[in-house]
Amino acid sequence: VQLQASGGGLVQPGGSLRLSCAAPGFTGTFYTIGWFRQAPGKEREGVVCITNSNGKTKFGDSAKGRFTVSRDKGPNTLDLQMNNLNPEDTAVYYCALRGMEVATALGPACPAGGMDYWGKGTQVTVSS
Repeated sequence: VQLQASGGGLVQPGGSLRLSCAAPGFTGTFYTIGWFRQAPGKEREGVVCITNSNGKTKFGDSAKGRFTVSRDKGPNTLDLQMNNLNPEDTAVYYCALRGMEVATALGPACPAGGMDYWGKGTQVTVSS
């Protein structure tokens, strides 16, 4: 499965970017798709993940209130709209897919170590 991620770039603090992810070769109903990011010297962290069958969504703490998701392009896609960006959002952003759905009381489970497929990262730099 080839995940295709795009949309990174350089943006000023307070600006917005939209990242797009697509998994055109994947077939299935019960799967989880999400975005992760990794800043230099830091561990990879979850930004958002969503289960395909029921649309349950979980945002990471850093994304809550600023980031939203959209699946308007189709079931195997996930767009990430990032608003009010700040320098701490600078990182390489990765799209990932897990071939199952695991529900928890806090939303879908999507640990970085549990994802099955990864796209190439796209750099997001927030700087003035």
